[in-house]
Amino acid sequence: MSTSTAEHDSYLVENWDTETLINFLKEQNLKLDNDNLGILCKQKINGQVFLDMSKDDFMQAGLEMRPAMKLAKEVQVLKEKLKRAFSSYLSLSEKLAKYNLISEETEIIPLFILQTYEIKEDNKHFVLCMADINLRLQSYKTLVMTSLESMRNEYVSTILHTVLRIAEDATNKKFSIKPEYEIIGDESCRWVDYAIKDEESLICVIKDKVQQKLTEGFAQNIKQLKSSDWHFLLYSPGEILQASKAPFSIEFVDESLVKNSEEYQTLHKGVRKVLGIIVGLLKDRAYVEEEPERKRVRIEGYHSKK
Repeated sequence: MSTSTAEHDSYLVENWDTETLINFLKEQNLKLDNDNLGILCKQKINGQVFLDMSKDDFMQAGLEMRPAMKLAKEVQVLKEKLKRAFSSYLSLSEKLAKYNLISEETEIIPLFILQTYEIKEDNKHFVLCMADINLRLQSYKTLVMTSLESMRNEYVSTILHTVLRIAEDATNKKFSIKPEYEIIGDESCRWVDYAIKDEESLICVIKDKVQQKLTEGFAQNIKQLKSSDWHFLLYSPGEILQASKAPFSIEFVDESLVKNSEEYQTLHKGVRKVLGIIVGLLKDRAYVEEEPERKRVRIEGYHSKK
């Protein structure tokens, strides 16, 4: 699998404004000079208009033939990527069938044993994480399934950035997080909300979906999150595994702002659990190349269980 990055507003090119489009074109090594890009800016060519333009349209806008041809070719490349992304969608049952699992539910997916990293209540990164979560709870109150995606993403982002700092302390390695990341494979390409990388390679990807789209998300993504429930999937050649048949939950409720209340304890316990799982996964993956004799995960014998 190869990867490429593009930190833009959406994988839907139609949503790009002129500035986002020009920034994207600068990344494509098309060798367009400032005069060429200036014409697009002057004509206010956005993503929606760009996808409808031909070589003649670009020349009519003021570009010479060579850059016009390059841009027309880039239009076709973008259209093909979008076509692959949407036409390659498989239902959950079709996706599972690729792994010889016949079902329309996720319960059939075998389990792997998590190597959880212990997060203590006084961990400096955890303390900062909870302070940030509490600030949001004071503003947003209880997080529910119908809450705005932008609200959910703020909690997810806080947790993921905390994960990286704890993982760096545990491994002495550097990790980074990339939002709006494109994953390009042999059969299709997908955009994910976040990708976590070490200094050399992509480690995992995260997709945030609400409960109604949970089944669809399982069919599309390596690791998926919904508003307060976290699901962990592990893909390897010819095999798909899950960490648990039930999700790991974090309850973001405003009652948890009352220190030492039951809701307070539940929130802290849920956040520490999810942090520990992801840090454990990152730690395991970070060492896999240095310790080739060490298995990344130990597989439980649940293949025949329901």
